[in-house]
Amino acid sequence: MKIAVEGCMHGELDIVYDTLRKLEEAEGVKIDLLLCCGDFQAVRNENDLQCVNVPQKFRAMNSFWKYYSGEAVAPYPTIFIGGNHEASNYLWELYYGGWAAPNIYFLGFAGVVKFGNIRIGGLSGIYNKYRYHLGHYERPPYNEDTIRSVYHVRHYDVLKLMHLKEPLDIFLSHDWPLGITEYGNWQKLISVKKHFEEEVNNRTLGSKPAAELLNKLKPPYWFSGHLHCKFPAIIQHGKNGPTTKFLALDKCIPGRNFLQVIDIPSNPGPYEIQYDEEWLAITRKFNSVFPLARTRFTMRDEQLDTQEDRQWVRSKLNTRGAKPFDFVQTAPSFNPSNTISKHSTTVCCRNPQTESFLQLLELPYLLDSSNSEGHYLKKSNSEGFGRNESSSQPGNTLDDEDIELPDEDEDALEDDE
Repeated sequence: MKIAVEGCMHGELDIVYDTLRKLEEAEGVKIDLLLCCGDFQAVRNENDLQCVNVPQKFRAMNSFWKYYSGEAVAPYPTIFIGGNHEASNYLWELYYGGWAAPNIYFLGFAGVVKFGNIRIGGLSGIYNKYRYHLGHYERPPYNEDTIRSVYHVRHYDVLKLMHLKEPLDIFLSHDWPLGITEYGNWQKLISVKKHFEEEVNNRTLGSKPAAELLNKLKPPYWFSGHLHCKFPAIIQHGKNGPTTKFLALDKCIPGRNFLQVIDIPSNPGPYEIQYDEEWLAITRKFNSVFPLARTRFTMRDEQLDTQEDRQWVRSKLNTRGAKPFDFVQTAPSFNPSNTISKHSTTVCCRNPQTESFLQLLELPYLLDSSNSEGHYLKKSNSEGFGRNESSSQPGNTLDDEDIELPDEDEDALEDDE
């Protein structure tokens, strides 16, 4: 199977797909799948554009809307994760994953799918220690704070991935795992990106949760974007353990290293994206403690038993099949012939794909729960494996992860444009 990997898309789908077509013609090969490591920018219209955290001068529709509207069709099955420059309102509709457009699949805030017999996992967003243990409290319309915090990685989503037991073939993260530079040519890296030198030397460049996942999951391949440069590394897990080939890629700009094609042994096609049984079981198990308030969420470290959920999911998939639910438009598409920009208040939208997915797993729809409700299912307390702690409650003490910092102090590498 030939898999193309792209760094940061930034909405330039036309350019990436055209590049792959030219590569196929020049090399006489067929690309089976495209993976994108974040900053995909699935912007459908002008309202979505206002939900992307970039300076006003960088806001542009680019080309995703063509694939959303049906004017164009993705020529390759495409799987992407979220980064820190996304139409976050649209991705929240598809929190559990789903088709962002025909043949273009969002892996969710965390997720695992199968493509043929290749198992692909991913984690959206970037790490911020001050928001890591909070719930998903952000809802559109976003303010100056929540338009940034909505894409910060949460402990809850990482815990779900840490419960994976079956091996993955590929993992995607937007930011790099912490300490990854020690396994590659970091001297060359800082010669190109001089402002990384202090963080490389201090071992603060990258995401701590991503490093924990790397050490736990040990996939053969790990791909990242975010820092807009190419950086390969090979990680040996233990003296005689497996190895992980890591590769970070650039953003989609001519002359930059934004694309790589790899060969992975696989069963013969045809290939299609399918739900992953183990991941659905984990999703079902964890949904009862889905934290949706701006309070600290903690959970015990022991592994939860998902075997009963696994059997239940297997029965459901045997009856229904494992193909994801069909794509459905939930917002009007951009119309380039309409010269008058129309903005309306962006609100939570219930995506039929997400509704069908939750109905399949017999789970409640929680994504439009108000963050002021401090939503937290009581069932979790009876099961005893999760809890929320409000920093305003008597007896709770603040640590450095509960302290709010000004935006400019949160992530120095968040936007190097």
